[in-house]
Amino acid sequence: MSSVWDSVQLARHAKRPLFMDYASQLFTEFDILHGDRAFADDKAIIGGLARLDGAPVMLIGQHRGRSTRERIAHNFGMANPEGYRKVIRLVKMAERFHIPVLTFIDTQGAYPGVGAEERGQAQAIAESLAVFSSLKTPIIATIIGEGGSGGALAIGVGDRVNMLQNSIYSVISPEGCASILWKTAEKASDAADALKLNADNLYQMGLVNAVVAEGEGAHIDAKPVMTRLKTLLIEQLAELNTLDLDTLLIQRYERLKSFDSTVSFTG
Repeated sequence: MSSVWDSVQLARHAKRPLFMDYASQLFTEFDILHGDRAFADDKAIIGGLARLDGAPVMLIGQHRGRSTRERIAHNFGMANPEGYRKVIRLVKMAERFHIPVLTFIDTQGAYPGVGAEERGQAQAIAESLAVFSSLKTPIIATIIGEGGSGGALAIGVGDRVNMLQNSIYSVISPEGCASILWKTAEKASDAADALKLNADNLYQMGLVNAVVAEGEGAHIDAKPVMTRLKTLLIEQLAELNTLDLDTLLIQRYERLKSFDSTVSFTG
């Protein structure tokens, strides 16, 4: 079994901390805001105002749920278009009041149902990407589990992008990739190696800014992981808050533009 495949398994571990675990341990005064003001409140994405070390932030994350009942209620963390439209509403509010945005990513991908497509799933994700790209406030994104496809990327554009050591981030799941390349999901381990979707590989390619060490794993002992992540977020926010808006946006643009020259798909 490959080390990359190990990361896939750990990212999906049933006891791995979820977004609301981080929200309750790292932040205070988390006031959840609901709805996209157009269709519904998507519970796969939870967001609202919170405080990190006393400073106000707009906190947004994908929550998968733990029990069967909770997973169904949160649609296994797979958002519909109204979820991304809620995100757009919240980050524009943050921009208006000059509040930094912190996102936590943990999803297999956006919900692929017929209703979601009829209500404009692709358009909602594209609009979220556009809004995040030009948002006039600092953005920090952190992948805490599984970062899958456009459903993850929609809230993953940031000035700093972090990954937990045993998290993954990819355009497609290893099973989906294997089904396309080899016509069988049994080759998922080989696909994971080819995708280089674990934190160490993505850090080396410059796609993420920091990897948070997990030790034995966040599913075994979450407290030290959360402590390290909180320290990192506070440091990154302090750094970003020293930048004027023009510099912030230029650096974000340059970071995105650099991906085509830093990423190699050979080998």
